[in-house]
Amino acid sequence: MSSLERPVVPIKTMTRRSLLDRAIRSVVAMPAIIPASALGRGGRRAPSERIVMGSIGVGGQGTQHVVGGVWTPTGGLVGRDDVQYVAACDVNARNLENARQLVNQRYGNQDCRTYRDFRELLARPDIDAVLVATGERWHPLITAAAARAGKHVYCEKPLSVTIQEALAVRTIVRRYGIVFQVGTQQRSSDAFRRAAELVRNGYIGALKEVVVGVAGPVANVDCQLPEEPVPDWLDYDLWLGPAPWRPFNSAYVGSWMAWRDFSGGEMTNWGAHHFDCAQWGIGADESGPEEIIPPDGDEIPALTYRYASGVVMTRDPDRMAKECGQGNGLMFIGTEGKIAVWRYDMRTWPEGLARVKLKPNDLRLHVAHNHHTDFLDAVRTNGVPGANEGPAVRSITVCHLGNIAYELGRPIRWDPGRERFPDDPDASRLFARRMRPPWSLS
Repeated sequence: MSSLERPVVPIKTMTRRSLLDRAIRSVVAMPAIIPASALGRGGRRAPSERIVMGSIGVGGQGTQHVVGGVWTPTGGLVGRDDVQYVAACDVNARNLENARQLVNQRYGNQDCRTYRDFRELLARPDIDAVLVATGERWHPLITAAAARAGKHVYCEKPLSVTIQEALAVRTIVRRYGIVFQVGTQQRSSDAFRRAAELVRNGYIGALKEVVVGVAGPVANVDCQLPEEPVPDWLDYDLWLGPAPWRPFNSAYVGSWMAWRDFSGGEMTNWGAHHFDCAQWGIGADESGPEEIIPPDGDEIPALTYRYASGVVMTRDPDRMAKECGQGNGLMFIGTEGKIAVWRYDMRTWPEGLARVKLKPNDLRLHVAHNHHTDFLDAVRTNGVPGANEGPAVRSITVCHLGNIAYELGRPIRWDPGRERFPDDPDASRLFARRMRPPWSLS
């Protein structure tokens, strides 16, 4: 089943009957004084017209989302009146209290509910969608639980810690028919879409090479830091979740992306953005590379991916910086020109290529001028956002494949059709990892 063939899960807030059911269920939690905004006065939409959301994970990235706004391409927060957060969840009590205050301030209410355990938030029948902004070790599990509860999901990147987890997310999302979007907001950038369209329509000739500028894998493979006392504001066991048990150390909580138990490093952090858009320009949203070769310091100076089409992709931030003046981005190189793109700008060779207008019959890619709006509009219309589970799984797979090639220190083969390593037990061993009991995706 393709991402365009998913069964429909209608938003529950759009009918009079569902609104009545919600009112009955939530009457005990209603404030004694109901603000005019809650009744749809003062320029606000009525509750029956709002998408009701909860946020799971309200730390740094999560608090950028939790006030119910959307991000403009230049970073400014713009409020929407057709969405309202009513609940927040975090294992960090400090983050949770901060989020509660932000939500209440944003909506002029005093009834934002807080939870330590995401399962309690997902059990609420009045919530239509959730925003997941925890560490990536939690992303697959919470997405799966939300899908089973009938909640639409905006999930921050990286999508997973392993390839197997990402594939499981795709299966579960499609099985339950929810709207799913991953937080790779470059899919909603005019510059990245424009670059991909020019490449896909042959305006740089035949695509030969893609250079991706992104930092590499985690520096700390072994998590062996000394034990520290667990602070009283943190539920550390729930923070760890499915990750291997380690005695508490504040460095894990403060910078989990530096540790392999919890993350794939910058390969999956920024890589989730740039490899994703590279795949978009290559036309590999439903495919991937066939061979991945780690650098050998001689003939292979950079991590190299080879595609069946003959396209070669490398992770080479130094080359990006040297040729484009930007080390964090990507560059498409064809037989008749090249395009470099980064947040939120584009440079072309020849220069006039940037001004080319697409022809009527040229391929057009998904347009979404704002990433949050793309998700919310899909929830309202039962549509499919651009950064849906299809390309999201394929691009995070590319990131994981690079990490596996680095870890093994040798070339690996990948079958993008079967999404498996052919005849490679060592690589297959890194395809998945056992989750710490009692957590499981099954």
